[in-house]
Amino acid sequence: MKTFSATPADIDKKWILIDAEGVVLGRLASIIAMRLRGKHKPSFTPHMDMGDNVIVINAEKVQLTGDKRDKPNYWHTGHPGGIKSRTTGEILEGAHPERVISQAVKRMLPGGRLSRQQMTHLRIFAGTEHGMEAQKPEVLDVKSMNKKNTRV
Repeated sequence: MKTFSATPADIDKKWILIDAEGVVLGRLASIIAMRLRGKHKPSFTPHMDMGDNVIVINAEKVQLTGDKRDKPNYWHTGHPGGIKSRTTGEILEGAHPERVISQAVKRMLPGGRLSRQQMTHLRIFAGTEHGMEAQKPEVLDVKSMNKKNTRV
């Protein structure tokens, strides 16, 4: 038996469309991270970018469990005393609700150059319009995978 290691000629990337309406954020992020890395494929190779391109729509309608809407998110401006915070609920209701999903997915990927490259294959849209019809994405129904994926 020899260990299979994928080469660039073996990589087959697909386009996947995910509707985030009513889906729990953490479960959605773990599924997206797995698809971006390519761990769902039998030919997975850790050092190659062999994951799929993922399109997420309805990012503003993602669900959070527990008190996570009130959880503060901190960042620093780089100036003395420049620590800022905003709750997750404020970010979801604000101008850029897609940042909540991208931050969750980014934190589920290992740190490094390869993960930053894989994050470029993720497109998140707040509404239902995505403008990626030319790629003919396959719909991945996250809601039907597990009954815990949705929050009613």
